[in-house]
Amino acid sequence: MYHRRSDCRCCGFAQLSEFLALGPTPLANSFLKSPADFAEELSFPLDLQFCPRCSLVQIADVVSPEVLFRDYIYVTGTSDTMALHNEAYARSVASLLSLQKGDLVVEAASNDGSLLACFQRLGQRVVGVEPALNIAEMARTRGIETVAEFFDTSSAGRVRELHGAARAFVANNVFAHVDDPSGFLAAANSLLSDDGLAIFESPYISGFAEGLEYDTVYHEHLSYFGVKALMHLCERNDMVMVRLDLTPVHGGSFRLHAGKRLHYHEHSADALALVAAEEKAGFDTLARWERFASDVTRNREQLREKLGALQAAGKTLAAYGAPAKGNTLLNYCAIGTEWLPYTVDKNPLKVGLYTPGMHLPVLSVGTLLERQPDYTLILPWNFAAEIARQQAEYVARGGQFLLPLPSPRLLDASSHSLRDPAYVQGRP
Repeated sequence: MYHRRSDCRCCGFAQLSEFLALGPTPLANSFLKSPADFAEELSFPLDLQFCPRCSLVQIADVVSPEVLFRDYIYVTGTSDTMALHNEAYARSVASLLSLQKGDLVVEAASNDGSLLACFQRLGQRVVGVEPALNIAEMARTRGIETVAEFFDTSSAGRVRELHGAARAFVANNVFAHVDDPSGFLAAANSLLSDDGLAIFESPYISGFAEGLEYDTVYHEHLSYFGVKALMHLCERNDMVMVRLDLTPVHGGSFRLHAGKRLHYHEHSADALALVAAEEKAGFDTLARWERFASDVTRNREQLREKLGALQAAGKTLAAYGAPAKGNTLLNYCAIGTEWLPYTVDKNPLKVGLYTPGMHLPVLSVGTLLERQPDYTLILPWNFAAEIARQQAEYVARGGQFLLPLPSPRLLDASSHSLRDPAYVQGRP
């Protein structure tokens, strides 16, 4: 069901340094149906390691993808923020590649087809490759042709044989999930036309470090990429970094545009500049990550103290959201129903279930107004602006939102607005 790696999944170096142990942790998306399931719940080690050769931050223990992804309950189409992000994403790619009607766009881990639907509306042919059988069926229902397989060289070959070469291959928040990122990139390369681009979007190491985003560490997220590691992977596969953008989505992500070396020739200046910025920030040193681990321990203490103080003052508490990241936070900080008696979520696939490990019941969003807790901890903090806007009545009645990272604090709902999440270029 799982195995522990002894080498770097990016460069193969065998002398990795462990710097943060989050402890035995249940799978972040393995919600439970009833209290009868609690005793049988499995947990796995969750340890972060650093590679001094390529600077990749990664977890050592690899749970089988068949366990993690064949039956899945995360759906991309439930967030207004992501809907805007996807529209801007599709327009950006179409403009960059001058996509014509009928050009092929393929997406790996295409989920419910939300992003591909944006390309489809622009006139492109689209094909999704999505291993979760239940989610793949959702995509087909909305008219997105979807292959219910894991993306690899074999499935890429079948897609190319049936549909031809792709002008664009996109993979959002999946590149960090694969145990063989070089093989994944090779499969993407095999799908592309000579002038095509493979476009990957994943959380970026700068936001992860500076925002103390340790809650994004869970068994699906095997790698935490900086540009130095990405460049190494491209060079192993005769590809170059044509363009690299930074986007604020999910607390700070990169969008890598990689193309065939024979056509695009060399890495872009912005990619080279980001490598230099990472080195200046110390992301290529173990000392920086040991400081990260110390800050994580401090955050746990601060958050528990904050919730304990509110409860001691007679305040009622709850949580908002049931994201995977929230389950890492709750389990590492040992925050259970004694402090947060429930959480609420918009995803109907999660309502009625219990969170992994801490076993918070997941209730419908309407419960927040029905029970009006004094303080609500936002677990999907990357969507705090959207949540504050949607729950304006809760705030008007006197309810207050708490954010857990990078330090526990009250959310000033009046200062948040739903911004256009289109990508922005920049440095860490």
